[in-house]
Amino acid sequence: MYDLIIIGSGPAGMTAAIYAARREMKTLIIGKELGGQVIWASEIENYPGFKSISNYDLISKMSEQVKALGVEIKTDEVQKIEKNEDGNFSLFTSKDKLEAKTVLLAIGLSPRRLAIPGEQEFSGKGVSYCANCDGPFYKNKNVAVVGGGNSALDAAEVLSKIAKQVYLIHRRDEFRGFEALLDEVKNKTNIELLLNSEIKEITGANKVEKIKVLNIQTQTEREVAVDGVFIEVGRIASTDIIADLAERDEKNQILVDEKFMTKTPGLFAAGDVVRGEFKQITIACGQATIAALAAYQYLQLKQGKSGMVFDRAKH
Repeated sequence: MYDLIIIGSGPAGMTAAIYAARREMKTLIIGKELGGQVIWASEIENYPGFKSISNYDLISKMSEQVKALGVEIKTDEVQKIEKNEDGNFSLFTSKDKLEAKTVLLAIGLSPRRLAIPGEQEFSGKGVSYCANCDGPFYKNKNVAVVGGGNSALDAAEVLSKIAKQVYLIHRRDEFRGFEALLDEVKNKTNIELLLNSEIKEITGANKVEKIKVLNIQTQTEREVAVDGVFIEVGRIASTDIIADLAERDEKNQILVDEKFMTKTPGLFAAGDVVRGEFKQITIACGQATIAALAAYQYLQLKQGKSGMVFDRAKH
């Protein structure tokens, strides 16, 4: 029986674990991949204390701190959560059944799909949703990036240092990303902008070989030879596992109260998976801090003890 099981091993999950462990809560982190959404970034330049830090270095420092506090980390996926009659929770993974007094969902967001022919067929065979993960496989090759926000611009900039040619495809004539990042992309000689355009199909034999690109304004179609397609069109909340336990908005983001607890007592959520306009690492960490302290307070009150929250390392 754990005091707290955290689902998600990104910055939010790690932060919550730090605060829970410092309150002597028996804590477990379960995540599909260490780092969560941070693995999709390259250099992080807006995290306090670091002028610039790589995704790997940041999550390594966090995980080292968590492990030093005695928190257990499992690589697995939670497939089902049940609230028991005694008020505790049962969590079912592909391998285990686990029990917890409180649960924190910090799973971030999942990549949005294009839903076009060839996308699913060539997933892992040239179609990718993470330029920083798979970019090194495309050294001196031709690749396409789809999207118009910061993630697409960042992916194109990263790939321009690896690939021979990068085609940045956006269905509008203007980008939504930061001006500084856009300027970097525009200054790259091996990035070609295909604006007012969208991919209609991905084709190939055993791997990606070509894409069909439609110009929305002229309705003309062209084939572009590429070895890889990086899809960066946003993220979605995959929260069906708590559909019966929490209220969600039209985007399936979780609704929480001021202590980041859902409608189910003892079930908390924090980070990008929670409804909110801004999605940043620092915001996710702040929310996770509140959620972890609230989970501790919840258990104290449930046991008839004082709900006061304090840091034993300082008091």
